[in-house]
Order: sequence, then C-alpha cells, then structure tokens
Amino acid sequence: MELGERSYPIFIGDRLLAASGEILARFGRDGRIAVVTDERVWDCAGAALTVGLATAGIEAHPIFMPRGEEAKTWSGLSGLVDQLLELGVERSDHIVALGGGAIGDVTGFAASIVKRGCFYLQIPTTLLAQVDSSVGGKTAINSAAGKNLVGAFHQPAAVLIDPSTLDTLPERELRAGYAEVAKYGLIGDAGFFAWCEDHGEAVIAGDIAARLHAIETSVRAKAAIVADDERETSGRRALLNLGHTFGHAIEAATGLSGRVLHGEAVALGMALAFRFSAERGLCPPDDARRVSDHLRGMRLPTSLCEVGLSEAGLADGGGLVPHMLHDKKRARGSLPFILAHGIGKAFVDSSVELHEVEAFLRRQD
Repeated sequence: MELGERSYPIFIGDRLLAASGEILARFGRDGRIAVVTDERVWDCAGAALTVGLATAGIEAHPIFMPRGEEAKTWSGLSGLVDQLLELGVERSDHIVALGGGAIGDVTGFAASIVKRGCFYLQIPTTLLAQVDSSVGGKTAINSAAGKNLVGAFHQPAAVLIDPSTLDTLPERELRAGYAEVAKYGLIGDAGFFAWCEDHGEAVIAGDIAARLHAIETSVRAKAAIVADDERETSGRRALLNLGHTFGHAIEAATGLSGRVLHGEAVALGMALAFRFSAERGLCPPDDARRVSDHLRGMRLPTSLCEVGLSEAGLADGGGLVPHMLHDKKRARGSLPFILAHGIGKAFVDSSVELHEVEAFLRRQD
C-alpha cells in the first residue's frame, strides 16, 4: 500500500498464520501483543495465531468483543479502550485486529484515539474483510443515525491475509463477502468481472487458487485507488462505494442486527445502481441484466422484496431515501451516486436528485 510515510505491506498466503510470529516480531514489543477478536473467531483461528506467534516468543493476549456490528457501538469502543489502557498499551505498541470487518473497524478506531494514536495490524478472517475493509485505513463505529458515521482515517502498519481462515466461515458470510470481490470488476475491470462469472463458485467452494486470485486482484485494485485518493478528496476513492449508498440505506432501514448482511446489501445496491444507470440511459440494459444475473446466480439478493422492507415498516423502496440523508458522502446538501456507463465503467454522478431515486425505488419489486 503506497502512501509515502504511511505505506505498509500486505501479506497474502495460504496458512500464513503459521508465519505470523516471524512477520509480527518486527512490529511489537517482545513478549506480548494484544489481539482484539470475538470468541467465535478465536475458537477458529486463535490456536493457529497463538502457535505462529509463539515461534517468535510472542504471547497473544486476546480481548473479546461482541460479534458483528454489536462491536461497533460507543459502549463497545469505550470498553475496548479501557481494556487496552489497563494492559498498558503504549503509543509504540501494535494492536492486532483478528476478525471480520467490524472487528477491524472498531480496533482501528480505538488505535487512532488511544494515547492520541498507536499502531495496529489487520488479520482479516472473512472474505469481505480480506478483499476490502482491512485495506485503506477507514475505521469507524455506528451511531443511531446510521452506519460508520463516527470514525477516522488510520492506516494499519501491516495486513496479513490467510485464505485458510475462510474454511470455517459460514457459506452465507462467504457469499456476502463475494459481493465486494465482484465490485472490483464492476468498478473498473470488465475482464475481472468476466473471470468472476466463470470462477465465483470456485471461490465459494474453497478452491485455493481461485481464492488467492480473487483476493490479490481485489486488494491490488483497492490499493491503487486508495494510493491515488487516500482521504476521498478527489472523488476516485468514492468509486469504492459502488452499491453502498443504496446498501447502507437498506442496512439502516432493516436494522444493523444482521438480518441483512453488509455484503448482501451491497450486492443489492450494485444491482440497483446498474438498473438506475440503465433507466437514465447511461448504461446498456444488457450490462445491468448481466450484473443482476451473476449476483443472483451467486445467491445474493438483487431485488428489494428479498430484504424484508415490509417487516421494517416500509411500504416500498421509496422509504429508503430518508436514510440516505445521513450518508457520509453527502456534502453541501448534495449526495453523489456511483453509477456506471457499463461493466467496468463506474463513475461519480453528482447530478442525481433524490426525488429521482425515490421514484425509481418505488418502481422496484
């Protein structure tokens, strides 16, 4: 990840946890390292990490957080900060985030504020975190107004990606994470999207070559975009939000309890973004159909009827628009949308009026 003085290495390799001691020895104090995780992840990956660290004489000290989005609350952040301070964490120390995107988000945010900023390391254990959230330095917690609205840019010191940690991941979470893989093809690499159409099920099934290719291609794509626009000021990094404006509204409307997983909401959001682009005459309708067909084939939602809006008290998709008003990309009263001229041709459109979006969503099933 090329960011000048904030550059950091990204290690990708099967069974990489076995080499974690050799890698992490250069980053932490001798003897002990704090590992922020949840109990399920620790049960699945803690032993491999503990053995790997022991080869370098490092003892892992686990700090357990609630699972999923429940970790990303003010109380979760406060409890984590208190435990880190009780451990005597110093500014020169490195905290390990072992888990999915939620663990990485809250750990990174805690690291950004403990003693005005200390180091942290990402060891993502979900497909979504491995291909997306562990790279780029966005950290956050949720608030009553919406998802990821309180946070900071704080780059990790290193990222270790071990695809073997996906072997114990529930299939639903794997498929949700896969949405972020497909996203990189849809943003700017039509050839990679075509590869996804041919190999998506192999990624889910555990084919190591397919997983390594999907992860490396996604990470390289994200690293290039972040290096060009680290703090989302030029507009290029905003492309990474393809599907997220619709997706975050879906998550907010249905609650952040896991009824709709983040990757599922992003998949539906991408399908909606391509259909909206096609309706505006920006994108070939065949491309929009192709996107929905692939995501549907990967058993991801592509229509609003699949995410239970009625159970959330919404008569139709138009009720999602008020949730978009809290989108963190909103500036000067305007909310840019990530639309597309076709597969691999995403762009930022600041001309979209929310009444257009509301009318479009009311027409969706």
